[in-house]
Amino acid sequence: MTSAGLPTEERVLVTGATGGVGQLVVSKLLEKDFKIRILTRNTAKAQKMFEDKVEIAVGDLREEATLPAAMEGVNYIICCTGTSAFPSAKWDFEETPDLIAWSKLFLNPSDAKAKAKNNPEKVDFQGVSDLVQAAPSGLKRFVYVSSCGVLRKDKFPYSILNAFGVLDAKQKGEEAIANSGLPYTIIRPGRLIDGPYTSYDLNTLLQAKTGGKLGVVLGTGDKLTGQTSRIDVAAACVECLTNPDCERKAFEIVNSGSRPSVIDWEALFKEAG
Repeated sequence: MTSAGLPTEERVLVTGATGGVGQLVVSKLLEKDFKIRILTRNTAKAQKMFEDKVEIAVGDLREEATLPAAMEGVNYIICCTGTSAFPSAKWDFEETPDLIAWSKLFLNPSDAKAKAKNNPEKVDFQGVSDLVQAAPSGLKRFVYVSSCGVLRKDKFPYSILNAFGVLDAKQKGEEAIANSGLPYTIIRPGRLIDGPYTSYDLNTLLQAKTGGKLGVVLGTGDKLTGQTSRIDVAAACVECLTNPDCERKAFEIVNSGSRPSVIDWEALFKEAG
């Protein structure tokens, strides 16, 4: 049995495992003795990062045919996949833009999205939808990392964040999950801080940190705004996996107030839900 009282044959498939939140999710799953399989396009990077601690399945959320092979024996899915809110190298443009081309892309969102192979619509909506369709029967929980603001896209600062459609795509991804009939939990963080820094944003540039001093606040109804430690997002994803109070619910998570010596995730989810 694991430290969480679960049999060691419980297997979690993690997508986006080489990203900032994904790396931390894998680490926390290892602490609880889950078997872990990651879905990745970059086998060499994954092997270097995780060594022999995880199973590696080669696949791409944007290519539906590559997903079924990764699903055998999977009990849970944690989807940490995402791309940047604004055009960046993560968007995987057909041709590498020069300085002038970058400026044109920022001035023309529809053109930017049309030229990118990894834009939010293709990753946060279509990729997530493909993952939902490929999920095995009997899946115990599908956990999806979304974003605060999906229901407030017309309000500042989310109207700016959604300039290139990232919140539109995440909301459609959420809807695909909720309408699938799968048992799910959606985690909506605020602006991500604390490493690993793999995003293209101001908090990454500034290496923004909580210093482990801020408490965790959970809410529902997309009402919270603030910054969120990647460490706490990862913990929330893992802690909600087997919690019945989290099933078929969406939680916002931000950091605020003083931090207790131990985060009581069970109590936080119960009170918020």
